[in-house]
Amino acid sequence: MTVNSALTAPRYPSATVRSLVQAQQLHWEVKGKAIVSDVSFHVAPGEFVGIIGPNGSGKTSLISLLAGLLKPSSGSVTLENKNIRHYSRRHLAQKVALVEQQAETSERLTALQAVSLGRTPWLSLLSPWSKQDDDIVQTMLEKVDLQRVQNRCWNTFSGGEKQRLHIARALAQQPKVLLMDEPTNHLDIQHQIGLLNLVKRQKLTVIAALHDLNHAAMFCDRILVMKAGQLVMQGSPATIFTPENLSQWFGINAIVEQAPDGLSCFIRYQRPE
Repeated sequence: MTVNSALTAPRYPSATVRSLVQAQQLHWEVKGKAIVSDVSFHVAPGEFVGIIGPNGSGKTSLISLLAGLLKPSSGSVTLENKNIRHYSRRHLAQKVALVEQQAETSERLTALQAVSLGRTPWLSLLSPWSKQDDDIVQTMLEKVDLQRVQNRCWNTFSGGEKQRLHIARALAQQPKVLLMDEPTNHLDIQHQIGLLNLVKRQKLTVIAALHDLNHAAMFCDRILVMKAGQLVMQGSPATIFTPENLSQWFGINAIVEQAPDGLSCFIRYQRPE
C-alpha cells in the first residue's frame, strides 16, 4: 500500500512522552498473511485512544495483541516499560481489562456474579472477598443502571444488557488500562453515549476499536487509523476526520464540522448521488 511521507511514520505522542502502553513494530500473521503489520505507537496515562478503520483492517487483532490474547509474530507490547509476556496472568489482569465484542458468560450466573468476576485478579488466600469488593461491584452495577436486576440470570438479559454487564465487570476489575473492541455493539443510542461517557469519566487509559466515527470524534483524545493491517495515520479527531480522509479510508462523502475547542468535530454523512 502506498502512503504519503506524512503518514509513513506516525509519531504522536513522541517517545519522549511518558508512555503507559507501547506497541513496538507489532506484527502478527497467519499462514504467511500479515494481519497486523509493523504497528508502533505510544499511549500516555489517562489518554483515550480510538482505533478506526474499515472492516478487516486489523482493529480486533490489534486489540487482542495488546491484551496478550495473541502472541505477536514479531515486535512487542510493553506496559509500564515491561513486556506483557513477562507478566503473570493474574498480575496482567490487575492492570489490563478487556471488553470484547461478544464475550460469553455461563448462563447459570446472575448479573451480580458475572460482574463479581472482575474482582478475581485481586483475590487470594491472603486477600479473600471483602466488603470493599462488594462495594466496588455494587457501584459498577449502579453505573450501568442494572443494580436493580442484579439477581436475574444471565440468559434473561438482552444483548445490550449483557454488554453493559461486561463493561461493569471490566470496571470492577479496577485496571489501569481498559481495552475495548467495539463496545457499543448491541446498545441503543442512549446507552452507547452513556457508557462511553462513563468510561471517559473514569480517567483510565483507554484503547478502543470503535465503529461509529462520531463516537470516536466525541470521546477520543487521539485516533489511530488502521488500513490493511497498517497504522496509516494518527492524531486528534480534528486532524483525522477531514472530508478527504473519510473519502480515502471509508469511501464516503461527508461534511465535518469542527467544535469550538478545535480538537473534536462532528461528521455529517452525505447521501450518495
